[in-house]
Amino acid sequence: MMGQITKKERQFTMITVTDLSLNYSGTPLFSHVDLQFDRGNCYGIIGANGAGKSTFLKILSGELDSTSGEVSILPNIRMSVLKQDQNAYDAYNVMDTVIMGNPRLYEVGKQKDALYAKEEMTDEDGMLACQLEEEFAELDGWEAESNASRILQGLGVGTEYHESGMAALDPRLKVKVLLAQALFGSPDLLMMDEPTNNLDIDAVNWLEDFLLDFEGTVIVVSHDRHFLNTVCTHIVDIDYNKIKMYVGNYDFWYESSQLVQQLVKNQNKRNEEKIKELQDFISRFSANKSKSKQATARRKLLDKLTVQEMPASSRRYPFVGFTPDREVGKDILFVTDVSKTIDGVKVLDKVSFIVGHDEKIAFVGDNENAHTALFKILAGELEPDEGTVKWGQTASFSYFPKDNTPYFEDCEDDLVQWLRQFSKDPQEQYLRGFLGRMLFSGEEVHKPVKVLSGGEKVRCMLSRMMLSGANVLMLDQPTNHLDLESIAALNKGLEAVKCNVLVASHDHQLIQTVCNRVFDFTPEGKLIDSKTTYDEYLARQREQGAL
Repeated sequence: MMGQITKKERQFTMITVTDLSLNYSGTPLFSHVDLQFDRGNCYGIIGANGAGKSTFLKILSGELDSTSGEVSILPNIRMSVLKQDQNAYDAYNVMDTVIMGNPRLYEVGKQKDALYAKEEMTDEDGMLACQLEEEFAELDGWEAESNASRILQGLGVGTEYHESGMAALDPRLKVKVLLAQALFGSPDLLMMDEPTNNLDIDAVNWLEDFLLDFEGTVIVVSHDRHFLNTVCTHIVDIDYNKIKMYVGNYDFWYESSQLVQQLVKNQNKRNEEKIKELQDFISRFSANKSKSKQATARRKLLDKLTVQEMPASSRRYPFVGFTPDREVGKDILFVTDVSKTIDGVKVLDKVSFIVGHDEKIAFVGDNENAHTALFKILAGELEPDEGTVKWGQTASFSYFPKDNTPYFEDCEDDLVQWLRQFSKDPQEQYLRGFLGRMLFSGEEVHKPVKVLSGGEKVRCMLSRMMLSGANVLMLDQPTNHLDLESIAALNKGLEAVKCNVLVASHDHQLIQTVCNRVFDFTPEGKLIDSKTTYDEYLARQREQGAL
């Protein structure tokens, strides 16, 4: 039986990374990494797509070996890793799957049940049963099912599913069960790769609250900035083959690295002024009133932070900026009683609204089919079954579709040629400059568009929108496939633009900071229209018991 971790041991560093390197085919993914992960902190791992975030997490968990160096984990601790294979537990029911999050507890429980199922027990069986009962109690076995049930219900898996077989569950519920498994039994060390993927907003909020009061160490990879900002005490940045750790959440890392870059460029500024500006910035971010364990820990760490420890990232950010050719007039968009049935399912039911001046509208909720159908109808790509759509005479729109495949499939053009068809200026120099702002430089601009990655295609589609000069922007899930830097750039661009925006997104921070009106759709296709911010809308929904 493994010894219990002592109070003294709990105060130590959980993981020590020493001179770690990983090479692929002789090329270093990262090298000479030295880090410490301490108990009670939450570490968010960030980096560009392909930088090695998930790979680094797998090395920390022991799933992958490094090329050189060492990962040392404090002995006698329990580590829990969020599983990615949704079908791995199809032979078990939901409750057993969650309790398997503590393998030893599950094993002891099954051993105990097998002994008591015997028709006759020997003296040896009796002694073993006593030992197992003692260990079962130490592992909090008698509360296991109630604890598992509490986590499942918090994530939105109702009691009616707790004895169901995993094989019969909807994939979205399976995701939640595997997350419950990772959280079960108060592990000392918790590792998660994209835990908010496919979670509804209520489940994400519950998870944030859970982690804010979690006493162990959390290491998480995520593209969800709101999540990282809420729970993280540190950011682990994978950048140009280096991995460095910084105090603070994502916004602190992002804004401070931008500020440091700016101050470095401005060499004329006196050093004392630079230090004062950076110190003021630290003070502003450390003024966190939250009482949660993680928020308190983060505030204490920021209070101790020196200017020299602030991030000076060399990360490149794309530029996303929209400039309308003309201001939109009084009449913008009128939608009256629009209905649409697709494949026998009514996705829109008598939807009516008027878009007013300076309105930026967020499409939220789980009914993504309604979002996409409405966007396609507004763009003229789909006819409504009934109802009308009327655009104002001065309104011009640009549409970012959820599926951009038709724009790139079987296309032999390189990046310059592809972009030229959307530009009023055909000159290669102009197009190269434009592509450079979207991080396509040098010979990259001659890459065939059909071989671009998902994120690169999205950046191309955003470039197309920027060249349009439109005064109404319609975007259906634009953050899909983007890295954090590109999402932050898009967020900034949509905040700054002086025109109407209609955007469907699961990015909490983007729609909260950009939008002043919220569209949600019931499963039956009815529109819920709220002239408010996203956070205000969520608060109202909770008050009404809708969330």
